[in-house]
Amino acid sequence: MMRVAILDDYQGRALSLADWQSLHPAAQMQAFADHLDGLEALAQRLHTFDCVVAMRERTPFPRALFERLPNLRLLVTAGMRNAAIDLDAASERKVRVCGTDMLPYPTAELAWGLILALARHIPHEDRALREGRWQTTLGIGLKGKTLGLLGLGRLGGQVARIGKAFGMEAIAWSQNLTAERAAEAGAAPVSKEELFARADVVSVHLVLSPRSRHLVGASDLARMKPTAFLVNTSRGPIVDETALLAALRERRIAGAGLDVFEPEPLAPTHPLLALDNVVLTPHLGYVTEEGYRLAYGHAVEDIRAFLDGTVLRPLNRL
Repeated sequence: MMRVAILDDYQGRALSLADWQSLHPAAQMQAFADHLDGLEALAQRLHTFDCVVAMRERTPFPRALFERLPNLRLLVTAGMRNAAIDLDAASERKVRVCGTDMLPYPTAELAWGLILALARHIPHEDRALREGRWQTTLGIGLKGKTLGLLGLGRLGGQVARIGKAFGMEAIAWSQNLTAERAAEAGAAPVSKEELFARADVVSVHLVLSPRSRHLVGASDLARMKPTAFLVNTSRGPIVDETALLAALRERRIAGAGLDVFEPEPLAPTHPLLALDNVVLTPHLGYVTEEGYRLAYGHAVEDIRAFLDGTVLRPLNRL
């Protein structure tokens, strides 16, 4: 019987969102709601499992972990890309890595949730109202403001279209942005420097890579208006956290909406939690019931195919 570990099931919903029972009696599932850090702890938990289902990059799988898991034969990750998995090491250890589809829109929706929360001080006013205070802040409208998109791929394009519906002007920059793509998304291509200087809201929509790590630094934040907001729903390390903390503490920008951090989960003593000009969410961008049903449903399909001697949605070569 194949033993399957489902990792980082924070909400305790994984087993109810897909037809795992269809894998019985060939496979037995165990879901873990807690997150483990550290090679030793992970190796001890997982060393008897034949298959692991990982939710995006929540738990890294470096070479050292693969070397500690002698029984592992199949690793399924939500999504068709996972920078936290050493695919070369998996191939060398004869571990098949497969992916799943993910819904294309939830992260764009959350980005707008953060933008609106910042612009209208929604979390602050919610707390104030519960404490007996009425109208304590003055928000801003979005109509006529400038939306700066750092990255104009699938997600950035969706955010741009929604911005247009609010009556915002969209401008965009990325290292590979073409005039044709910008026109298709309804955004004006500008330099990185101009984007940070002009935008009332800067929203990050880039893939994390060595080229994009700390792409947003102190000089970029220094160009922003003191009334502007930074929103990051992509990956924490794209923004230099030390520089962002300084800009927020010194009120050099109006605020930030952050769904992603480095590392994750965010430590309960993290300095961001002490700031009153940030809106924070715990990496909820892709976390919807519909998205989980798709990802876990495909994970079941990947495991069933593996048990039948075939491969679905492979990410590595063996």
